[in-house]
Amino acid sequence: MSEYTAVITGGSKGIGADLAQRLLERGYRVVSIARGKPEWDAEAVEHIEADLLDPASVSAVAADIAARYDVTHLVHNAGLIWPNLIEEAKPEDITGLAQLHLGAALTLLQAFLPAMKNRGFGRVMFNASRAALGASTRTAYSASKAGMIGMARTWALELAPHGITVNVVAPGPVQTDNFWGIIPKESEREAELAKRIPVGRLGQVEDVTNAFLFFCDPANSFVTGQTLFVCGGSSIGTLTL
Repeated sequence: MSEYTAVITGGSKGIGADLAQRLLERGYRVVSIARGKPEWDAEAVEHIEADLLDPASVSAVAADIAARYDVTHLVHNAGLIWPNLIEEAKPEDITGLAQLHLGAALTLLQAFLPAMKNRGFGRVMFNASRAALGASTRTAYSASKAGMIGMARTWALELAPHGITVNVVAPGPVQTDNFWGIIPKESEREAELAKRIPVGRLGQVEDVTNAFLFFCDPANSFVTGQTLFVCGGSSIGTLTL
């Protein structure tokens, strides 16, 4: 039986799927929560379908997992963008993404926290975004991703005495389905965007999972409340999506 059990939201594809597979290689058991059917499978992973936009659905899945596993790692990776200009933005956009990016994380952690505290060990991670610093057409998205950073810092303070670290990975433009839903794949716009990033390329899924693996590692217990921008330098330069 694995010593560590990681719950990854949005683990059916993209960054979440890559991280799940790399944790499996390290001997973890993985539970993936996603709205859609997974694009992959393995012996030591359990795929659970749930809509994290629905608080009742999150509560049910959190209770189910907590009853069957002593969760040691929570990676809240699931996310949606819902881009629009200010004139088209709606208050319900903010409410919806706050539930997905913040409320779901809170409900899951509350369910898993007793086991983490009992063990005196835990790793909690968020997949935020460089857009937390601001990006055009991202009213609700930027607000909720910035909220992740503030919430993670608060949790880090409260949970540090229990051996539980809380950290944030904030990717820049990374070639995933979410990215290609806004920037057409292999388009001139995609190529131009890559040129404007200081390192001269777009991010790959592995760039982000490498950062998560650092925060997952039990050996890295002296780093908490931090936000690591994995963005090719775009968080310190100018970038227009």
